[in-house]
Formats: sequence, C-alpha cells, structure tokens
Amino acid sequence: VQLQASGGGLARAGGSLRLSCAGSGSIASINDMGWYRQAPGKQRELVADITRSGRTNYAESLQGRFLISRDNAKNTVDLQMNSLKPEDTAVYYCNARILPKYELAWREFWGQGTLVTVSS
Repeated sequence: VQLQASGGGLARAGGSLRLSCAGSGSIASINDMGWYRQAPGKQRELVADITRSGRTNYAESLQGRFLISRDNAKNTVDLQMNSLKPEDTAVYYCNARILPKYELAWREFWGQGTLVTVSS
C-alpha cells in the first residue's frame, strides 16, 4: 500500500495549483484522508482533511482559499489551492488512514511529499 502525491510546482502569488494523491496496492478501505505541509524550519501542520463521508476540516489560517475533495472509488484526494501566497511555500504531504487487505488494523500512511513554491 502506498500513497503517491503529484501536482506540486512553482506558482506566482495569487495563482492556483492542484495537488492530487492516489492510494494504490492492496487496500480494503480508506477512512480519513488529508493534506499536511511543512515549511522550512517549521513543524508539519494540517492543511485540510476529509472523512469518507465528505466532511471537511481546514486550517483556520487558510481563510477559505483551499478546497479538499476525494473520490472514494478511485482512492484519491485532491487539494485545490487558490489565491496562493508566498507563505504557502512548503512540502505538501498527503495522509490517509487505510485498512490494508488481509490485515485487521487501520494504519496511517504518508505520501512522499510534493514541493509547492509560491513566488511574490
């Protein structure tokens, strides 16, 4: 089981980027999915998460600029980032609680991280 993130890159302030993350492998079910970020010299922080039923939670600092969504059939979670600011520059990680097939316990998985750089 692994999570593969994509979509990072360079954007100008005020621009947009869309991150995608796909779960693959022997997956029985996925519960919560989310995105975290870690800026240079800072701790990793939650950006947004979403339950299997679609309930969302966002970091208050985002002020409605980002939108998280998921496709349960495809085991994917996306993050639409709008009105980007230089302070959004960070490595973004997807996260999910997954029940692998042939296992009895849910486990937390992380994607490999994708760099988002926002220029002023």
